[in-house]
Amino acid sequence: MVNLTIDNRAVSVPEGTTIMQAALQLDIHIPHLCFLKEINEIAACRVCVVEVEGKDRLFTACNSVVEPDMVVHTNSPKVMRDRRKTVEMILSEHDCKCATCVRSGNCSLQKLSNDLNIQDVPFHTIVERASWDKTFPLIKDSAKCIKCQRCISVCEKVQSLGVWQLESTGSLSTVNVSLGRSIREADCSLCGQCITHCPVGALRERDDTDKVWDAMADPNKTVVFQIAPAIRTAWGEYFGMDAKEATVNKIADALKRMGADYVFDTVFSADLTIMEEATEFIHRFTEGDCKNMPMFTSCCPGWVRFLKSQYPHLTPRLSTAKSPQQMFGAVMKSYFAQSIGKKPEDIFTVSIMPCVAKKGESNMELYFGEYAGRDTDVVLTNRELVRMLRASHIDPHTLEDIPFDRLMRDGSGAGVIFGATGGVMEAALRTAYFLITGSDPEPDAFSVVRAQSDRFGVNEATVNINGIEVKAAVVSGLGNTRKLIDALERGEVHYDFVEVMACPGGCVGGGGQPIHEDQEMAYSRGKTLYFLDANAKVRFSHHNEDIQKLYEDYMEKPNSHRAHMLLHTDHDAWEMPKAPRKI
Repeated sequence: MVNLTIDNRAVSVPEGTTIMQAALQLDIHIPHLCFLKEINEIAACRVCVVEVEGKDRLFTACNSVVEPDMVVHTNSPKVMRDRRKTVEMILSEHDCKCATCVRSGNCSLQKLSNDLNIQDVPFHTIVERASWDKTFPLIKDSAKCIKCQRCISVCEKVQSLGVWQLESTGSLSTVNVSLGRSIREADCSLCGQCITHCPVGALRERDDTDKVWDAMADPNKTVVFQIAPAIRTAWGEYFGMDAKEATVNKIADALKRMGADYVFDTVFSADLTIMEEATEFIHRFTEGDCKNMPMFTSCCPGWVRFLKSQYPHLTPRLSTAKSPQQMFGAVMKSYFAQSIGKKPEDIFTVSIMPCVAKKGESNMELYFGEYAGRDTDVVLTNRELVRMLRASHIDPHTLEDIPFDRLMRDGSGAGVIFGATGGVMEAALRTAYFLITGSDPEPDAFSVVRAQSDRFGVNEATVNINGIEVKAAVVSGLGNTRKLIDALERGEVHYDFVEVMACPGGCVGGGGQPIHEDQEMAYSRGKTLYFLDANAKVRFSHHNEDIQKLYEDYMEKPNSHRAHMLLHTDHDAWEMPKAPRKI
């Protein structure tokens, strides 16, 4: 242990602790812009400087290790002057039009500038302007980039893709797509982790809210919304509402007030996905298709993009089942349109997702051809939903719990946990057990695949279903996924069924979720979904009565010809830019 003093308070910390970590033990928060624990500790912004008695120079607290009897001052006059000057220099290269920035009110640079009472920038302002394809789901605004390099580190160290790189040096340094590529040429998975870890508004999702407003104003369009399971865990965070208060049924009320014609819960199509995917797995497993390589889940488009760019030869190992979002859209423009006497082309489907990759998924041409247009017309992130709420001047505390619309209202606890890593696997195993044995397992019989902490990696389990052993694995985060696939290809491990989520923690930690500086919320959000599952009246997808009715009235049975036409897809129908394999 090392004893030192910080701001006249004694503290004892383990050897190797940084000054910033030591200060946190005293609840002293040293401001910073570039620091991400264990991911980006490069001291690029120099905002976290502190003064150490007996030393002339200032030390960056994020990567300077404590020493015995060190005396540290985090807010001395010398520190305050240096920190203020640093932030003023950053502002001189930053587009400070906060009023038109999506991160206004939730921007680390804005908060720091306000805290330091900076009212004028004394330096000549030079702001970088660079062109960008505004039709791509991920938008980069160079004028707002502060070169903190968080996006570079998250993409490389957590997601193992290296889409971003720092170019040039000094005042000419800039962050661009790596290898001289455009963003469309890059092997970007659209996971959106660079967005949620950007401290400012330099990275954001493409805003599609105007398309939704226009559709709701069009008398010839029937606008139908679906709300993903992970949305209910996080939308209220912006308004200071806890999970019990910020229910999914209040979102339904808000959307109806805005002008939605119908609102549904994507939990319904999560149950539908389980029926199709579990049936497909049983068929492939019993036919011996999983002897050498597992069947992978296909509900995460960020993961599908990753596989098709990094391991394209494994594309046939993906389940052919569409994601719940796309299944809902397909059913909406067929089964539901028929039930309300509307033409498919007059149905405008909107999904509210915790994900940026879902925007890319809805645009893919492979989803044309079933009835009219796309399965999903517009995808909004959780953040865009909040912006629509604010634009409507709806006080969320006035919202009421209203039921979803009929025909596809029912959902199970198994569908709810789709939003957490391990949830798809657990839900699929519950139904696979029933399809094989004809009876239900204990609802929590396969809870071993759940994340046990916020240190997400690989969870594996061998489950016994009526004497049949199934080797299952769950992984979240693309860096972890790369390690798992490489181990599979080297023959070091074998699984029959693997669930993959691109974002650490699953959809609850998705790139379209609310942003909280220095907080990773995926694990706590996931626990909310498991609480909802544990208290659900129905906990098995195959017991969802609206799903049963869909098959009886329209789809016949899981994996039927009509189900394949509407609910499954050809993953070879589109291409991703291929990246060289990383050693």
